[in-house]
Amino acid sequence: MPDLPKLPDLPDLPDEREELLRLGAATLGESGGHAMRPRIRAAWHGATVCGPAWCARNDPGDNLAIHVAAATAPAGAVIVASVGDVIEIGYWGEVLTTAAEARGVVGLVIDGGVRDVDALRGHGFGAFAATIALRGATKERPGEVAGTVTVGDVDVYTGDWIVGDADGVVVIRAGELDDVLAAGRARAAKEAAMFEALRGGATTLDLLGLDPTKIVF
Repeated sequence: MPDLPKLPDLPDLPDEREELLRLGAATLGESGGHAMRPRIRAAWHGATVCGPAWCARNDPGDNLAIHVAAATAPAGAVIVASVGDVIEIGYWGEVLTTAAEARGVVGLVIDGGVRDVDALRGHGFGAFAATIALRGATKERPGEVAGTVTVGDVDVYTGDWIVGDADGVVVIRAGELDDVLAAGRARAAKEAAMFEALRGGATTLDLLGLDPTKIVF
């Protein structure tokens, strides 16, 4: 492989990774995280992903930048890929999954198509995509790795934190991780108290201060 320029380091925060997954995308999205559009969803049932972003901007219809990202991403990273307006192509499949896993890459978020879904599920690889597609991409056009991409209508910077689960994908700015975690913990504690009150007979009208007189019976 040709020599590559020095690439940025990514944080290694295993404790935060576990807590982010436990809090989940929905809670984090209500706690300062930036929610991607609903089109970005798990490629297979049960997929989750959490880690710092390693961005790849691809020319439409081409996935050379994704291949470079898979060959350079540090362990623990999530490849976050933009592909322009050519979405219905399988930019990622089992070959790239195998290559990425060998480097310790934990997942993919792409505003385009993936394929080999059964194989991705078998690998347990956390893939989130805009669609499933068969046709493959070319591998020859310019792109960018370890910069910034826009995926799911959210700008993502290399090093931002990515959390994805059944509810969707959120982006947490690297410099805002502590604040979002604190807000997420507070929200989770508040909801736990609400669940207890609901089981005890309270209603959401009581707990949220809602006005039922606005509703016609």
